[in-house]
Amino acid sequence: MTSNQNKAWLQKTVYYLPGRGGQISTGLGQGLRDRGFSVVGQETRGVFLKLTFQQQLDTICRDLQEDLWHEGARLVAISYGCYLYLHAQLEMPAFPGRVMLLSPVLGSAYAASVGISFYPPRADRLSEAVEAQCFPALSQAEIHVGSEDWQSNPDAISKFGEAFSIPVTIVPDKGHMLGSDYVGQLLDRWLSDA
Repeated sequence: MTSNQNKAWLQKTVYYLPGRGGQISTGLGQGLRDRGFSVVGQETRGVFLKLTFQQQLDTICRDLQEDLWHEGARLVAISYGCYLYLHAQLEMPAFPGRVMLLSPVLGSAYAASVGISFYPPRADRLSEAVEAQCFPALSQAEIHVGSEDWQSNPDAISKFGEAFSIPVTIVPDKGHMLGSDYVGQLLDRWLSDA
């Protein structure tokens, strides 16, 4: 691949971290491909999920720093994929590219109405980063979360965004799944912004 071909490939590539158990070739990954983009990233299942949490973070850091460390890079993460990315981001300089986080998980969650709880590794680390004001400044990031999302508490997401100057959009009447109608229009706008 020539230098120009490599540049063109990088400009049309999105690094994608799906939610827990997700694949990069379906759902949002398919939506990215349908819009003419190459999709790379880590599926949050199989071999990757068998790695320790630290090994998962190391893999994400290596992926980004070796292949996508430029201002035109794009990263999209959903739910637990956001959790992984945000923890990886704590271990490296601010990612220079564009970042879109959908329904990010920031720590533990509990839904009293159905008795479901979720407690990921290092569950308090991101809230500690907010308190200590020690998260790298992401100049091209945005967050979208549903107003009814119990896994991604919109109030906690808003505080996180405010603490680090990341714009947060709270989508009315949506839960953890923002829906293809909303996400499709969002992708069209985000991918065309250069």
